[in-house]
Amino acid sequence: MSAAAETTGTEPSVAPAGPGLRSTGERIESLLASFASAGRPAQERAEDLVRHVAELYGAGLERLLEICHDAGALTPVLLESLADDELVASLLLVHGLHPYDVQTRVTRVLEGLRHELAAQGVAVELAGVDEAGVRVRVTGASGCGAAGVIESVTAAVEAAAPDAAAVLCEAVAPPAVPTLIPVSSLSVRTRTEEVVRS
Repeated sequence: MSAAAETTGTEPSVAPAGPGLRSTGERIESLLASFASAGRPAQERAEDLVRHVAELYGAGLERLLEICHDAGALTPVLLESLADDELVASLLLVHGLHPYDVQTRVTRVLEGLRHELAAQGVAVELAGVDEAGVRVRVTGASGCGAAGVIESVTAAVEAAAPDAAAVLCEAVAPPAVPTLIPVSSLSVRTRTEEVVRS
């Protein structure tokens, strides 16, 4: 019988954990919520347990990276592989061990989006990173699809930099294309100049 069942007398109604990081996170949140129904002391003990387990795994990850570094195995190629793995990267972020800073992570994710967005006539660039958060500029998104582009870019940046204070994705109108001068106006100008000279 689980600790929650011993405390409340019933099994918590929690769906079994499925594969993947998100479902595991949801499972943890659900279990913590079930302890809340048992009262504040039970909830605090459960949260304390999760915190200690997270600290233990964080210390293990940090030591693992130190061992790789000391052995000369923590190469740029390995760092990039760690940063590109969704599960590993998220765990490194949680423990403040990610090899790349916010600006580098956002730059990398925007580079990944550029090709797909260019096919839609949209350009994206990092406008800045500071204490207030990340600012991204999107140029060329227009019409009914603009909101979807902004939403997908924002979601991608938030996933790459969950530790950023905020993500502001602003749409910018593309630069105006200069209007061509009609050929007829050029011929009128030429005739006027000839009259003036004569």
